[in-house]
Amino acid sequence: MIVPQYWAESRQQHRTKGRQVTVRRFGWSDTSQADAQQSADARVQQALDRILSGEKLARTDPKIPYNGAAGVPIREEIVDREGDTIITRNSYGARCLNTPNVLFADIDFPNGPPLRFTAAFMLTLVLVSGAMAWLSGSRGIGIGLVVLTLLLGSSLVWPVFRMVQAAAGGAEQAARKRITTYLTQHPDWNLHLYKTPAGLRVAATHRLFQPSEPAVAEFFAALDTDPLYVSMCLNQQCFRARVTAKPWRIGIQSHMRPRPGVWPVAADRLPMRNAWIADYEVAAKSHAACRFLESMGNGVVHPQAREVLDLHDTLSQARGSLPIA
Repeated sequence: MIVPQYWAESRQQHRTKGRQVTVRRFGWSDTSQADAQQSADARVQQALDRILSGEKLARTDPKIPYNGAAGVPIREEIVDREGDTIITRNSYGARCLNTPNVLFADIDFPNGPPLRFTAAFMLTLVLVSGAMAWLSGSRGIGIGLVVLTLLLGSSLVWPVFRMVQAAAGGAEQAARKRITTYLTQHPDWNLHLYKTPAGLRVAATHRLFQPSEPAVAEFFAALDTDPLYVSMCLNQQCFRARVTAKPWRIGIQSHMRPRPGVWPVAADRLPMRNAWIADYEVAAKSHAACRFLESMGNGVVHPQAREVLDLHDTLSQARGSLPIA
């Protein structure tokens, strides 16, 4: 996991035969601003050389703070450090815990039917309508049934999915079943379970993990972990948990400025950003990011995992009774 303290940007231009190429790249360092600038200068020169040789590269680093910026570390302001754990402020202003080796997984409850369910449902409707058309012996009726299926299917899939979910005990019960099934198959594991506004958060406590190891991928798949979160962990080689409320859930409708919230921010724009943060932090104190539910498994808690989980629970106010947001 690399979450740099220092950032710099370098810019180079090249003009030849009436064509101008401008390339910008960021550099970073945990040592000094000078080292960050040296990194930026080296990256921009390398990128320019590759572009001039004919390779198709982006002229600038993507303005993405955390996920999707391949080759660029987490571009978020460092708020605090506790050993190997780093607290950053994300692109919409919330604080996030970043850890290289304590396994967190977020399970978001579906706010719509999964693609697999939708595909299976629509295929079933088409097959049923096709069978009815064949039995009717009328080509016109058959075409009409298929068209009707396609028109009505999309409006029916969500109500049907909700009925299926309810019959299974709801989204949380389904997620808990996946967790208990996994623990039955892995009796040497121990998990801490938290409630979040959109689902559940699970933290493994019995040992430390590396994001790229097969056990992590298996765990994510078994729990049906949020795919975006899985991608983030692999891209940045760390695990992550939001520990303060989302602004729009606590009455703050304005975005943190300047947009799009990536770090670093120009010095002349910091007052605007800091004023927003001050208002946000006041409001966030009255809300928790998640709520601890229970410990599940063999009861083992690795000492380093304990330190990270204690920090997580304190920052997220998970052990209290505040509303979660």
